Amino acid sequence: MTDPATPSPERRTVRPAITPGLRKLYVAILIGLAFLGANSVYLGAITFLGFLRDAVYENQFYLYMFLAHLVVGIALTFPFVWFGVVHYRNTRGRRNRKALRSGYLLFALCLGVIVSGVVMTIRVLPLDSLGGRASYWAHVLLPLLAILVYVVHRSYGPRIKWKWGAGYAAGVVVVVGAMAFLHTQDPRAWNIRGGGEAYFHPSEARTANLGFIPERALMMDNYCQRCHPDFVEDHRQSVHHFGSFNNPFYLFSVRETRKVLLERDGNVQGARFCAGCHDPVPFFAGKFDDPNYDDVADPTVDEGVNCTVCHAITDVHSTIGNANYTIEEPLHYPFAYSDNPLLSWVNEQLVKAKPAFHKKTFLKPLHKTGEFCATCHKVSLPYELNHYKEWLRGQNHWDNFFLSGVSGGTARSWYYPPKAEPNCNECHMPRKPSDDFAARDGQIHDHRFPGANTAIPFVKELPATVKYQADFLADGQVSVDLFGVKEGGTIEGEISAPLRPALPALRPGGSYLVEVVIRTHKLGHMFTQGTTDSNEIWLDVTARSGERVIGRSGALDEDGAVDPWSYFLNNWMLDREGNRIDRRNAQDIFTALYNHQQPPGTGQVVHYRLDVPADATEPVEIEVVLNYRKFDRKYTAYVYDHLRAEGLHVGPDPVLPIAVMSRDRVRLPLEGMTVEATPAPKKPTWQRWRDYGIGLFREGNAGSDRGELRGAERSFKEVVAAGQAVGWLDLARVYEKEGRLEEARDALGRAVEEGVDASWTVNWLTARIDQQNGFLERAAEGFERVLTTVVPERGFDFGRDYVIGLEAGDNLLQLALTSAPEERESWLARAQTRYERVLELDSENVSAHYGLMRIHRLRRDAPAAERHRKLHEKYKTDDNAQDRAVQIARRNNPAAARAANAVVIYELDRKER
Repeated sequence: MTDPATPSPERRTVRPAITPGLRKLYVAILIGLAFLGANSVYLGAITFLGFLRDAVYENQFYLYMFLAHLVVGIALTFPFVWFGVVHYRNTRGRRNRKALRSGYLLFALCLGVIVSGVVMTIRVLPLDSLGGRASYWAHVLLPLLAILVYVVHRSYGPRIKWKWGAGYAAGVVVVVGAMAFLHTQDPRAWNIRGGGEAYFHPSEARTANLGFIPERALMMDNYCQRCHPDFVEDHRQSVHHFGSFNNPFYLFSVRETRKVLLERDGNVQGARFCAGCHDPVPFFAGKFDDPNYDDVADPTVDEGVNCTVCHAITDVHSTIGNANYTIEEPLHYPFAYSDNPLLSWVNEQLVKAKPAFHKKTFLKPLHKTGEFCATCHKVSLPYELNHYKEWLRGQNHWDNFFLSGVSGGTARSWYYPPKAEPNCNECHMPRKPSDDFAARDGQIHDHRFPGANTAIPFVKELPATVKYQADFLADGQVSVDLFGVKEGGTIEGEISAPLRPALPALRPGGSYLVEVVIRTHKLGHMFTQGTTDSNEIWLDVTARSGERVIGRSGALDEDGAVDPWSYFLNNWMLDREGNRIDRRNAQDIFTALYNHQQPPGTGQVVHYRLDVPADATEPVEIEVVLNYRKFDRKYTAYVYDHLRAEGLHVGPDPVLPIAVMSRDRVRLPLEGMTVEATPAPKKPTWQRWRDYGIGLFREGNAGSDRGELRGAERSFKEVVAAGQAVGWLDLARVYEKEGRLEEARDALGRAVEEGVDASWTVNWLTARIDQQNGFLERAAEGFERVLTTVVPERGFDFGRDYVIGLEAGDNLLQLALTSAPEERESWLARAQTRYERVLELDSENVSAHYGLMRIHRLRRDAPAAERHRKLHEKYKTDDNAQDRAVQIARRNNPAAARAANAVVIYELDRKER
């Protein structure tokens, strides 16, 4: 027995692993972790669902749940670490080594979760880097491993209450499953087509919720700049940014339009036609209709077509233009509108951590299409604007691009690129180096939108942007070629060409026709486009003998105006009284006196008469320069006279820059002399002949001058002589046009024999020849071959060529009219299909509506026939009304009247007119 007097050994005190105070913290942490667990399952499920279906199911609730994940995770970090440290202190030295080791591992895994979360939150490593991806997957996988280790760790302690865990897990599965299903049924349609016609007509623009959009939601460029500084800096130099009342030229014109409409209609609602594209922020905010809208000081004035406006568009309804889109108030991440630096930082982190929702909101597939651009770069003038017709065509970038060789959409082009450009972006949004957050492979799309407007950046004092635009214009878009001279100064004269290597000697006292060829190269649409009535593109041709100027066309006067007798590539528009539309006064547009726009991939010939002085003793040097000035001198004077009167400008009118797009020069000897040749254009001789022939063909095709078609024939024979099979194809066009059908068929046969790389054009011309010869069924098969031709490796799809589609429909209708009664319906049905396909591509096509009207009349379907009759009447040109305006214009403006002729000879002399 132990002696009671002997003291017993001191018993070792064991501290509880979780003290009562620590248990409260433990319960709080478990509640937080339970939320994070359920929250993580939800976030992971939505992410995985998107991955599985290749879609984005994130919405604003998801973003708030993600924010809650961050907040709770950060809030739990310190208590959890404190709990771990205290728990470690309470249990260290215990004999249950398995429990200790599993606890240490669990704590380490949890620290890994915390560290990886911190790395992603403060963006120590970019998410698309190897380290960033590793931290993401660590944050996803470590919690799963931690749960397993936690179960092992708890198995060495008090018994686990599995029923609580099972109930929790079941609840999470049910709730998250239901929420995932609701995400797939998101009532917010991403590509919604909206309404609101009453607010926005006659603009075709609509809002998703049928009402207005708060201006704050549309004025977010500074917000965009936080993550996309390069995009925003580029955009602020673009004409899109200066597309509204902050553009002095537009300000002048839209003020006049609003004033005219207010006096005529008692309101300015007809000017909504302009606002859908030019003034979207005040328009959708509900301010534009106010006649007293302050177009100088209102905060919305300086927005133009800003970042949000373009990127908040949810749907493009069609390609009729006139702002035919739906826009909605974009849904933002939490705290997007906050001025608090901390909350702004949180918002930025949310966007960068979860960019899918942001990208889906602001970058949709439609933004990468040409149809998106067409919504504002195609125009028809409504009755509400001009009180003339319900519909009148205005500028139209889209259709001539869509039906061009550049886009691969026509079988009728003269030239084709190696691969088609399917949209506008690659030319007008070229890629440039950038380390912007949205850069891909170190590049972004340039949002300065290089094009043709040198005037706006000039008056906005952006010299680098002026140079950027001028350099784009001069970058091989168009070329000029002093191609040849003709004896006698007449169209019928014998030509000496091509100049260089040929240098024909000129005779003092002789008259010559200088042949200048303009060729469009990189353009995918008409040259010029946009504001064709006020763009000033002209040829400046100077002839010198030594230092003496012996001829000039295209000179500027002292006021900076171009000689009106010069050759202009423009569109001379008239009002009802035959006056030129010279103030961008769209409400008065009535008809065109002439249209000198040049299609893509074509040549155009300009003839200049040169009289060599009898006393000339030195060689004759001829120089041609293709000049471009955005806005002619007269329009500029109107604008700045108005601005001075309103106190918005002080001083003289700005001298707008003139960009040189191309130039050529040649020195020709006089008889008995020799001169050193100047460099020739950098293209093969056969191609120079071909471009000249194309220009003559187009000139002869536009008028009744058979001499130009004969000149084209000779030019194309030179192409054939150079061994180019395409020359036979070109000859076939001439022969078909002149009705020399057997020769045309023979030329096509030679083209095929020599391997011409344009079988689609061969099929088209063959079908036309068959049609004219009365072989209608064979023609129908030929047209069908063209319209079903697709060349995927080059991006060509000639089923889009609705001009040939019309020809096919007309041919099928003619077959129906000439066939036996029992066969008629079959041909009518095929013709109807063709016409309806045309309307799918061009809903305003007047000829397709006419064809359908005839078909429905043949079927005695009066309602359908009447519907298409009305549409035909709507889109039909008013020829009788135009005749009067054109006659007045010709009488009052001799220079423009001469330029309106099919074949014009411009004189190189210095006589005052």
